[in-house]
Amino acid sequence: MEMEELTPHIEELQRVLGDKIDEEQLASELNKYLNEYHVNIDAAKRGIIRKYGGNDTATFVTGNSLVKKVSELTGSEQNVDITAKVVFVDTKDITVKGLPKQIISGILGDETGTVSFTVWEPGALVLAKGSVYHFRNCYCKTWNDKVQVNLGNRGRVEPADGVKMELPERQISAASSEVKIGKIKEGMGNVTVTGKIISVETKEITARGEQKTMFSGVIADDTGKIQFSAWNDYGLKEGESLCIKNAYIRGWKGIPQLNLGDRCEVSRVDEVADVIDTSVNQKTVDEISRIGGGLDITLEGLVVDVRQGSGIIRRCPQCNRSMLNGACTTHGAVEGVMDLRLKVVLDDGTGAISAIINKNDTEKLTGVTLQAARGLAAVKGEAVVGREITSKILMKRIKVTGNVMSDDYGPSIIVKSADCVAIDLEAEANKLLDEVEAAI
Repeated sequence: MEMEELTPHIEELQRVLGDKIDEEQLASELNKYLNEYHVNIDAAKRGIIRKYGGNDTATFVTGNSLVKKVSELTGSEQNVDITAKVVFVDTKDITVKGLPKQIISGILGDETGTVSFTVWEPGALVLAKGSVYHFRNCYCKTWNDKVQVNLGNRGRVEPADGVKMELPERQISAASSEVKIGKIKEGMGNVTVTGKIISVETKEITARGEQKTMFSGVIADDTGKIQFSAWNDYGLKEGESLCIKNAYIRGWKGIPQLNLGDRCEVSRVDEVADVIDTSVNQKTVDEISRIGGGLDITLEGLVVDVRQGSGIIRRCPQCNRSMLNGACTTHGAVEGVMDLRLKVVLDDGTGAISAIINKNDTEKLTGVTLQAARGLAAVKGEAVVGREITSKILMKRIKVTGNVMSDDYGPSIIVKSADCVAIDLEAEANKLLDEVEAAI
């Protein structure tokens, strides 16, 4: 976006943040979110407000709330009231800025349609499936062209006593939309997938006080692979080929997951021999931004920034979470275990992405071992370790593989493996020269 287009957004942010950030710095931050992190303008504004101590849920609320039906939502509402029935509800434990947090998410519906929702500050709120509620002071956004309803600090939920609401029957066709796994996006419904089971496992889960068995694993075709989950026992076995009809897609931190619901149909088919090499799944940052996330994605880029939190950290000996100010958010004050990591920004020419790199790969990429880092920290302080590993990795080209997740700040990759990439400067220079000459 040009500066003229950003001006009203900058003015809006200044009204919220006051003197916490000056106009020039604000313009720089907004440009970074839009052009480096590749998030939309609303997500960029929320991110900046959170970063500088504002209240993003109160940011763009002016005047009285609008009252809308689900089908009328556009994804741009900042203060809207909705009366709807809870079609599906689930409580999730997530981590935000290194701290555990519990949220409520699910699907709302009225006589005009359904929409996904998230309550970010539920407190003691309990929502019952099938009950009707007034959802006050919601804000909406879009993800993969689907509207999402959010309730933040100012949102509230009230029982709609006496309100009866009948939702239209969900129409399931035997010939649901057939889709390749590599094209799957969060929010898709009624899809048919044909592929080979790469892995399958069972887990005993306690849901709403009831013990249940969940079946999960990975299925792949010639375009990609995806995690699946099912509450019903379809007798799934590793290595067999299946056609799964009437499944739906939900996402976890931007990673699409195939869900086999009650109306799903599973049948065995002839062997799917042409399956993607599940060890290789190379993407560009631009492609990742479009699909939202994925498993075992490989990308190559230049390290353009090393972020705070790189170097020596301490982890809780019980849960392995990184500690903050000598305390674990779950287990309190404990004797931390020293670890080494990198938090970097990679740029591949199509966009930028955050990457968190573990100890073993940090040692391999920088040549600085944890033992050496501890010795350096003992002599010169831990801050020196961060500067030392920064000097070893900044502006290097590396290839990483890991799971990609997305949030309001954009995509990030939790790295499982990483390697330095040798750059042939002469070949790169000749390639650039050819491109310049071709453009003249």
